[in-house]
Amino acid sequence: MQTNEVDIFIPCFIDQLFPETGMNMVKVLEKAGVKVNYNPNQTCCGQLAFNGGFWDDAKCVAEKFIEDFKGEAFVVGPSASCISMVKKHYPELFNNTSLHYESRMLSERIFEFTDFLVNILRKENFGAVFNCKATFHDACTALSEYGLNSEPRQLLSKVEGLEIVEMEDSDVCCGFGGTFSVKFEPISIAMAQQKVEHALDAGADVIISTEASCLMNLRGYIEHNHLMLKTMHIADVLAQGY
Repeated sequence: MQTNEVDIFIPCFIDQLFPETGMNMVKVLEKAGVKVNYNPNQTCCGQLAFNGGFWDDAKCVAEKFIEDFKGEAFVVGPSASCISMVKKHYPELFNNTSLHYESRMLSERIFEFTDFLVNILRKENFGAVFNCKATFHDACTALSEYGLNSEPRQLLSKVEGLEIVEMEDSDVCCGFGGTFSVKFEPISIAMAQQKVEHALDAGADVIISTEASCLMNLRGYIEHNHLMLKTMHIADVLAQGY
């Protein structure tokens, strides 16, 4: 597959709440010399329905997703959890069905944004400049399901002016977990509080992550308690300075 042209997948959270993150992902990809294609008919990957146990509903959404991203181009998106849905669960949803082959081929050519930059494009420095002290939150699904590891930190290490400080338990859940934060609100709040306190203890001004949903949850706690801490998606950081 050619790496100089990709289709982009914009997850629901990005589309509805953080559209600037999607635009910044495009900026970085174009800075890397990649032509970006966007299908405006794309919708949800079906993760929420799947995680909630509504597999038939998830399958209907997934069928449309496969149709929207048919072809042979790489597909890139700014969320490891959504990409994991396609990579890990589409093949089992469509095992021994008419979409068996298509689901498996899509799972092999869809990548999380930072993984694509580091391991497919083999590029880490995009000329970003961001003068601040930040810490990185390793989202649960990004680590345990997608397998994202050092890639985000590799990219952040190349940002001029950015100092990364590691917080305690950077890989512990922030308390979002999709519907978990609604069904178990008190527990979710306590988990967000712990994550934010660890970031503040590390002396960070910003929490960076690959997951907009995690950042939304943390931002809610931060703003409710009027704390001097910001949250940023890594795509927004990599687009700083140009």
